[in-house]
Amino acid sequence: MNRHSPFHALFLALVSIVATGLSAAAQEQAVVSTRVIYPGETIAIDALDEVVLRRPPRGNTAIARMLEDIDGKVARRTLLPGRLIPVSYVRDAYLVETGSPVTVTLSEGALTISLRAVPLQAGAAGDMIRLRNIESGRTFMGVVLADGTVQVGAI
Repeated sequence: MNRHSPFHALFLALVSIVATGLSAAAQEQAVVSTRVIYPGETIAIDALDEVVLRRPPRGNTAIARMLEDIDGKVARRTLLPGRLIPVSYVRDAYLVETGSPVTVTLSEGALTISLRAVPLQAGAAGDMIRLRNIESGRTFMGVVLADGTVQVGAI
């Protein structure tokens, strides 16, 4: 192929386009907020944006990489616009709120016992929380389930 032929120029242009596309695909993505999000605020997807990282983040802090990682979660700290969002700055939304009575169950084989109790702590699915039995006043620990009930004993 002649160095000055139009085919050679076209070939070089195609190689450049493919190489640019491959390098962009190899770059890492991260999520940033588009506005200030305050602690305790539920994070909506419209307040987030995905960006391509120019360089890897410093340190070994885990950051949100996809919108789905933090959509619907609650901010633990103030999230500033355009800044990377460490995963530790968000938490799952609480299913059980402090002071709002919940159903507590104990299941052992075919036997299931349920009662109402007042949570002394808020909790998301999988969290171990402290509760108070409404009738006896005794406190105990239980695990919050995905349906908003609390399980005690062996799970």
